[in-house]
Amino acid sequence: MLEITDTISIPERELEFTQIRASGPGGQHVNKVATAVQLRFDITSSSLPEYCKNRLRGLNDRRITEDGVIIIKAQQFRSLDQNKADATQRLRLLIARALVSKKKRVPTKPSRASQTKRLDSKQRRSRRKTLRRKVTSDE
Repeated sequence: MLEITDTISIPERELEFTQIRASGPGGQHVNKVATAVQLRFDITSSSLPEYCKNRLRGLNDRRITEDGVIIIKAQQFRSLDQNKADATQRLRLLIARALVSKKKRVPTKPSRASQTKRLDSKQRRSRRKTLRRKVTSDE
């Protein structure tokens, strides 16, 4: 059981792990041992609540495919078990991030003092710029 929050958890049977060979440097060990892990989690067929599924689908994340499958590749460690734990932890963080709702912005109105201060500074700047102009015979 992968615990996301106190009320939301994912059974292990919904997580699909595939062993793959890790890319990058490492010599012979990398070429002959499949220690990297690819975690696949299907959002639509999961036991997550509907609001959570919608939030996950709405995320703009490159790890989520158009079909609604989350694919996480973990290859940081040399051990298969550590990579599995890393992949499940990253899945948990992704789902937890999707559940956090943004704070609603409360529009505010500028105070009268700030409005007059802004207008006064505009008038001062205007006067300063008019004094910089060339003096003509019209004035």
